[in-house]
Amino acid sequence: MQPLQFLVPLDALDALEPIIPLVVFGFVILNILTRLLQHRRHRSQVESGDEDGSVSRWLPHTATNLGLVLSSFVYMIIEPHGGMVMSILALSVFISDFFEFESRLVEARSKSKSLERPTAAIGASVFALLYASYQSFFFLIEPLWNSIV
Repeated sequence: MQPLQFLVPLDALDALEPIIPLVVFGFVILNILTRLLQHRRHRSQVESGDEDGSVSRWLPHTATNLGLVLSSFVYMIIEPHGGMVMSILALSVFISDFFEFESRLVEARSKSKSLERPTAAIGASVFALLYASYQSFFFLIEPLWNSIV
């Protein structure tokens, strides 16, 4: 008996098992793209805003953050080791995005500082992208990998 048998439809997840790593990879790509668009939006808000702290969260980026975390949790159900690593990376992206937004608020309030790029979130996203691409496209390097290992 599976511990999550009554909370998660495991049979449905078994049918989607080959697709879930690609979903995680897609959320990582979408998260990077929405981060770029959100940063552009923050810059335009700071340049046009008259009030202090005119930077606001952008719903599509928040949705891709939550989608990345939830899809990595689903991936952890079907692939415990790879899903655990991906979940840690997804949570690090989520947490770094949270603190990067708070630092953008501080930069927007102080008129002497310019709005910087979210470097911590970009770094966490690069690691998440590398691991998600490894998990999603392992079948491409599997023959070479098995000959070496």
